[in-house]
Amino acid sequence: MFYDLNVPYSPEDPEISHTLNFLAELGYTTVALSQTITGKLPASPTPPPPPTNAPKSLTLLSRLNLTLSDPSQNQRLTSLTQSYDLVALRPANEKSLLNACNNLDCDLISLDLSVRLPYHFKMKTLAAAIARGIRFEICYGPGVTGSGLEARRNLIGNAMALIRATRGRGIIVSSEAKRALGVRAPWDVINLACVWGLSQEHGKEAVCEEARKVVALARLKRTSWRGIVDVVHGGEKAPAPQQPEGQKVTPKKPATMSGSNGDSLKRKASVSSEAPAEETEKPLSKREMKRRAKKARLEAQGGAGKETPVPSK
Repeated sequence: MFYDLNVPYSPEDPEISHTLNFLAELGYTTVALSQTITGKLPASPTPPPPPTNAPKSLTLLSRLNLTLSDPSQNQRLTSLTQSYDLVALRPANEKSLLNACNNLDCDLISLDLSVRLPYHFKMKTLAAAIARGIRFEICYGPGVTGSGLEARRNLIGNAMALIRATRGRGIIVSSEAKRALGVRAPWDVINLACVWGLSQEHGKEAVCEEARKVVALARLKRTSWRGIVDVVHGGEKAPAPQQPEGQKVTPKKPATMSGSNGDSLKRKASVSSEAPAEETEKPLSKREMKRRAKKARLEAQGGAGKETPVPSK
């Protein structure tokens, strides 16, 4: 199962159907359609409706990319997690990256590695995010689709620095391709990750296992209490069974408990109408059999010694 968790999407985009069909042909099974918001959050952001002509073999998820440049913009992240399947943060400076790694509740930290970053990656900061279950995302699309030599150089250098700081842990690779020409096959992505410094095993985990963990943890956060107790039933009342027309419903009388002299709260033992079954007799012991035989023998001897009286004339 291969994942691509960053495909830019808008309902008016005519290229989205070609991109999704090409992803299905390459072997991807789960795709996240992303929507990007920059600046102040809207009042009630909702994901756009998914495309109707998407391949049936793809599992489509909704995702929000939120660009953060000021820590005061994170007041309503909890409400966003209930509307979108995935919430990814894109810090614009080192202060926002530190806040996202230590405090903010998100599923992914997606960095634009095709530009020159004004800060360096610190292993302690990134390790805090990985310990909280947050993954870092590398998007190869901006550096592959002919954005220029400078973008490719920045992508390779920043990706190597990120892999070095995280020691190859907690990294996923996505496309962020706006057209089908920017998408690469899963094994091409694995080879590309090997160029950046990942081993082939970790490169495969970046598009399979680690991406699957992101989706599973995000679903667990939204359907359970603190990721521990899964809410199966919310306590809603079951609907009353409908009676067929023309049939009268007789109300049931409350069961009364027998009793007298104020002792009506005590429940008496119910007497069954059936006769109790006869208890099976236990086998006699040898001692009891000898005792009964001796008693019978003595009774026989005593009856024989008695004379029958003669009736008088």
